[in-house]
Amino acid sequence: MTAHYDALETREQAAREAELFSRLPGVLRSAMTAPAYAERLRGFDPSAVTSRAALASLPVLRKSELPALHKASMPFGGFVAAAPGSFARLFTSPGPIFEPEGRQADPWRGARALFAAGFRQGDVVLNTFSYHLTPGGFIFDSSARALGCAVIPAGPGSTEQQFELIEAYRPVGYSGTPDFLKILLDAAASAGRDVSSIKRALVSGAAFPPSLQAEIKARGIDAYQAFGTADLGLIAFETGARDGMVVNEDLIMEIVKPGTGDPVAPGDVGEIVVTSLDPHHPWIRLALGDLTAALPGPSPCGRTNMRIKGWMGRADQTTKVKGMFVRPEQVAEIGKRHPALGRLRLVVTRQGETDAMTLKAETAAASDSLREEIAASLRTVTKLGGAVELVSSGSLPNDGKMIADER
Repeated sequence: MTAHYDALETREQAAREAELFSRLPGVLRSAMTAPAYAERLRGFDPSAVTSRAALASLPVLRKSELPALHKASMPFGGFVAAAPGSFARLFTSPGPIFEPEGRQADPWRGARALFAAGFRQGDVVLNTFSYHLTPGGFIFDSSARALGCAVIPAGPGSTEQQFELIEAYRPVGYSGTPDFLKILLDAAASAGRDVSSIKRALVSGAAFPPSLQAEIKARGIDAYQAFGTADLGLIAFETGARDGMVVNEDLIMEIVKPGTGDPVAPGDVGEIVVTSLDPHHPWIRLALGDLTAALPGPSPCGRTNMRIKGWMGRADQTTKVKGMFVRPEQVAEIGKRHPALGRLRLVVTRQGETDAMTLKAETAAASDSLREEIAASLRTVTKLGGAVELVSSGSLPNDGKMIADER
């Protein structure tokens, strides 16, 4: 059995970077034909954005901003130059956020993820993601069909009807949430229905803890995880190596300090930012609000693209202290003002009946004067007073948290 989807997956990382960044200026020019990108990227020369350092100078677009932007300028917030009628399908997600599907083959880039999970041409796949208005069902449907699979468009629910389809078509593959896969297997066992044809699965959209992984495996199903969004499709996926997730081709992923556009140090936890290279509907530095960390080196499966640990929580740590919002980008700003500091964590607690803040800051050069300077910066940036605790380098957890609300 062929181990990889195509030769792109095993090329040298330097060759991949060179190819992606040679295409990026053209994608930026295409993006800037849309009014919202033209405004956000005003003053930037697309031809100069040919490296990760240059890309990091562009502003991030936060996914949390999209509902308000889309509502103000329907349907796509001014970020898509093409008319709705030029796309194949048109969706909405809660917010609302409006998402178009391109007309090209495998528009959501999911065939690679299915291939890595063992799906092959001629397989029958039971797809239980929802087909109603949101893109989830169609993401996996179009990806499986691009791979040459036949798809049962089941959607979630109606287990009795699904049993009939499974017994008739004998699907070898399942795509859907891990939760619904367990529901389906439990219901089949209770009803005495035969779902034994399902041997592999690609799951997404919900947590897949080790306990559930073990249960699914014990039932004879080899299940793999994928990470994606309704905006970008499949972003990263698990492979046979079971060692992190490999980032999809045709995407540039950055991991940045939450609330900023600044890349983290290698191996540090940060927020996922993705740039896609579809000139018809590009995303430029879309900050997803999800945390992860990069793994070193290529995957043992032979795929050479960047690897991540998977989903590690949410990056939006904004909280209110004494009635005022405190944001991760403010904590990051304090770090920029004091280069001698390492990781920072603002801990919010209650002292008596009053909110209190303590900024924990890593440094190898602790002094009373530095503590006083940082306290002054904390007040200037947040407009709130707080204590400063200087701690040794490497003592704060590498979990991407810049604000810990412990009230």
